Amino acid sequence: MRIWDIHPGYLNRQSLLGEHRELHAIVSILVNGKKGYSRHPETLRWVGHDWALKMRHDLLAAEMSLRGFKEKTPVVTGSKGDKEEEKEEKKKKAGWPAKYIDPPPEQFFLLAEKYKEKEQGRIPLPKNTQQLWSQHKYSVMARNIPLYKEIGREVACTSSASSEKFSLLATLLTETLRTAPSVGGIRNALQHIWGYVSDHVPHTESKITDWSLHELLQNIQKGVLQSQEPYLLASTALSELTIWLPVTTCIA
Repeated sequence: MRIWDIHPGYLNRQSLLGEHRELHAIVSILVNGKKGYSRHPETLRWVGHDWALKMRHDLLAAEMSLRGFKEKTPVVTGSKGDKEEEKEEKKKKAGWPAKYIDPPPEQFFLLAEKYKEKEQGRIPLPKNTQQLWSQHKYSVMARNIPLYKEIGREVACTSSASSEKFSLLATLLTETLRTAPSVGGIRNALQHIWGYVSDHVPHTESKITDWSLHELLQNIQKGVLQSQEPYLLASTALSELTIWLPVTTCIA
């Protein structure tokens, strides 16, 4: 069993759908007390982290949707009898698992070995620190502008062959993407991306400031898929920001 920690955009079709199935299997074990694989290290590390497991599921679903798959199996966790608000708070406080089966930089290596002569994911596996950063920069921009600037400066001065810097950055980025961006942060990042794709989306004469975040992200996704611009097509933000959009901005 395997639940990856790096962004699912790096997974190819088979791995993406496979993780989705295995995540549901782990949820079933944890919620229903099933014994199959209940002592597996991957199952054990998610014990008490229901909220994070649901967020990973939603991230997989967002990536699947971007690639044209329809996901119709939401994850439901929590103890019966608790009030919904109390259950949600309990789950969030538990946060994400503190341990990895394999640390994020090792996961990139494992996928590189796994995908030799095979289909790749939406996002190319990064060959160096600069490429890794370019794939995550808009996701970080949505969360922490000072960190965004700090990483940008450090990467510019880092040798592309520095394996230590790559490892540190891979872990930092993976854990940064687990934090919730603000509404203003999401809009700022999306507006930056929109400047690159607006010419590829017809009938968008209205001001983007009048759009909900859902509308803005949907039009960005449409523009990126239409233009097939490699730099934006390889952005983690293209799918992961979906799971953080406020419910109040949903289109009726």
